[in-house]
Amino acid sequence: MTVAFNPGESPAEVAAHLRGTSLWVTLTRPEAFNALTSSSVELLGRAVKAASSDATIRSLVITGSGTGFCAGADLKAVLARGHSGTANEVTAQFLRQVGDVFNQIESLPIPTIAAVNGITVAGGLELMLCCDIVIASAKARLGDGHANFGQIPGGGGTVRLPRRIGKSRAKHLMFTGQTIDATRAEAWGLVDEVCEPDSLESRVEEITNEIAQKSSLVLSRMKALVEGGDLSAKEQLEGELRLSAEHMLSHDRNEGLAAFTEKRVPKYLGR
Repeated sequence: MTVAFNPGESPAEVAAHLRGTSLWVTLTRPEAFNALTSSSVELLGRAVKAASSDATIRSLVITGSGTGFCAGADLKAVLARGHSGTANEVTAQFLRQVGDVFNQIESLPIPTIAAVNGITVAGGLELMLCCDIVIASAKARLGDGHANFGQIPGGGGTVRLPRRIGKSRAKHLMFTGQTIDATRAEAWGLVDEVCEPDSLESRVEEITNEIAQKSSLVLSRMKALVEGGDLSAKEQLEGELRLSAEHMLSHDRNEGLAAFTEKRVPKYLGR
């Protein structure tokens, strides 16, 4: 499977294809460290829509080509595309577009994985933060970087970064504009696992294969419970109890118990 682009279009900035039950989306502007343009964000959104509308896709992987995961927004390219309005208006429209797609990635009911292969800064860091799991190459470097150019985050960084690593470390990255290596990022909880560059894809495939063996219903429900929205801890706990009771009536829950008792591989149906 490949994401369906319009006839005559060249999806040169984003490539998407299936590996088993996982949809891999690759940013393909290595000469610009995969910096985002209006076109690449639009194509990324189409890939996300494809993943959300196909029940056979069990996970989504986002990665970059070359030596970069994503270096943020390519505002020069965005402004040159020919949108109407002032530079500030065009930039604001682009940030809204980015925010919409990033929110779609974060709200996908299937697990999402960032395979961080290289430099990850600004909007690239914000894209990474939308994913459930982050696996990074030992050569990756990560940071915010907006302050280096007199900017503030516009893709969710001030919200998602503190939630991932705490306010103090988030402010450290944002205020200094520095990048940190993958080992330090793992220690901070910014990435979940670090591996050698040559084994990044194979390690991510191992994880997606493990995910494929689980009930899609279970994973989507657990993800919804973990996210919790703006609910208090008490409300989240009550919600967990309610959904757990509902889940007891599902096929996959009872199939899992039966398979455990009968010492066999479960056959999940996603319901």
